[in-house]
Amino acid sequence: MRVVVVGQGYVGLPLAIRAAEVGHQVIGYDVDARRVKSLAAGESYVEDVSSERLSRALERGSYRASELARDCGGFDVAVVTVPTPLQEGAPDLRYIEESARTLARFLRPGATVVLESTTYPGTTEELFAPILEDGSGLTAGVDFHLGYSPERIDPGNTVWGFQQTPKVVSGVDAASLKAVETFYADLVDTTVPVRSPKEAELAKLLENTFRHVNIALVNEIAMFARHLDIDVWQAIEAASSKPFGFMKFTPGPGVGGHCLPIDPSYLSWRVQRELGQSFRFVELANDINSHMPEYVTRRVIDALNTKRRSVNGSRILLLGLAYKKNTGDARESPAVRISQLLLDMGAKVRAADPHVVESIKVDARLVRVEPTRKELAAADVVVLLTDHDSFDYQMVTEHASFVLDCRNRVSGPTVEVL
Repeated sequence: MRVVVVGQGYVGLPLAIRAAEVGHQVIGYDVDARRVKSLAAGESYVEDVSSERLSRALERGSYRASELARDCGGFDVAVVTVPTPLQEGAPDLRYIEESARTLARFLRPGATVVLESTTYPGTTEELFAPILEDGSGLTAGVDFHLGYSPERIDPGNTVWGFQQTPKVVSGVDAASLKAVETFYADLVDTTVPVRSPKEAELAKLLENTFRHVNIALVNEIAMFARHLDIDVWQAIEAASSKPFGFMKFTPGPGVGGHCLPIDPSYLSWRVQRELGQSFRFVELANDINSHMPEYVTRRVIDALNTKRRSVNGSRILLLGLAYKKNTGDARESPAVRISQLLLDMGAKVRAADPHVVESIKVDARLVRVEPTRKELAAADVVVLLTDHDSFDYQMVTEHASFVLDCRNRVSGPTVEVL
């Protein structure tokens, strides 16, 4: 089939390359000319798709990246994987709307359109479908198939990749569900059909809200445990020995990526708008997790105070800019906020991250460095924010005069954990 994947980021590119590998003719459509140029040259910027895999798909002619809308024409299946950010606490669905308007121009009877972007329940049927129908003159569920299948990409996960992770699928009617499930059944090992797009949309938000709330819980416990002189990390390990009724979550400097800082707010927004009620769990989790960078900054201040030093003029080395280990994904990373807070206080902030190569929105005063012995020894405080396996932790403990470890990765007399 001729498949169009709209958006070639962390979600769209793995999907597009997998579809090409199973035999479809795939167009990876993206409005970012730099991305398209990189993909056309066989250079992948997504860890889950190696440049070798990308090059093979290009050489076979089964995949082509394009920034031209006309190349979307003639599709049998189109999948939308564009970002859905928040603007002042409200969902920003303009990329979904633009994608729907583009695809509507080329929509033909019998084609299938799938939305994968994370959003609030009702988006597929109440927003996406009407735009497709208005622009094409066709009717969803009558003239073309329409469904929702939430993305479950976990950047850098070598065990649960796109193919291995079960895929929730849905359709606006039985025929649409069958078409959507048939498409994904060739791409992944397991499909999980649900009754309608609303259930699939809620399932995605439920997954991430569950994580968000539990991370907030251990973050708050970690702050209290320190003042109670309790090792929260040992307590978590002890609790995780229980083989039932407990799931391990660990504290950290904050949450990042597209999912946790954003997705639960979509559900909270929908509940408030439709029911006039507040989703208190989400709001509380947002408050705790969003303020973890401020807590980490206070811990840096406390550490400097013990040395009788002020933040202003102190040299601070941040290890890690990505929001999670072993990836270059710095979207919504707490490291960006922490660096900004320290820079605004007059600190000389340097950062090391071998995985983050794409530009991120961070203060120009932040200096990117390699985590050498010299850099470690010169820092008044080293803050471990992302525990990449590539960091030499023995060298960190041997040469750093003080380490604030936000991931419980190192130990020693000069180390203090979150």
